[in-house]
Amino acid sequence: FLPLKYWLIFLNLLCIFIVKEILTKEIIMKEIVADQNLIAFCGLYCGACRSYLSGKCPGCSENVKASWCKIRQCNLENKFQSCADCTSIDLMDCKKYNNFISKVFGVIFNSDREACIKRIKETGYSEFAVEMADSKRQTIKRKK
Repeated sequence: FLPLKYWLIFLNLLCIFIVKEILTKEIIMKEIVADQNLIAFCGLYCGACRSYLSGKCPGCSENVKASWCKIRQCNLENKFQSCADCTSIDLMDCKKYNNFISKVFGVIFNSDREACIKRIKETGYSEFAVEMADSKRQTIKRKK
């Protein structure tokens, strides 16, 4: 058997782990709210993203670490709320919107970002945020 001090250390670490798991689940499970400021430049809804809900990401518009994102850069330069505001080029012809990293994210999240942008154009930002929050979705899923 192990000496008592090792058991106490083990129990202490176990308690810390359990508390951390409980807190993480509570954060992730917090209520998703409709906020048009949480719509990402590419059309995803950050307000339903686990990283955002757990505090690991501030959301697209506030994420200064996302300087690698060409979509974000373009929207900031043009003062757009999202690609839905762009009228200079068709979305599917845009090299920034359809770059390699964006396509990888689309596959990872099974995301139809084009459908998100089209929906924003149809309904407006506020209604899109309400729809996404009510359905607890980060994106419109691709049709198979």
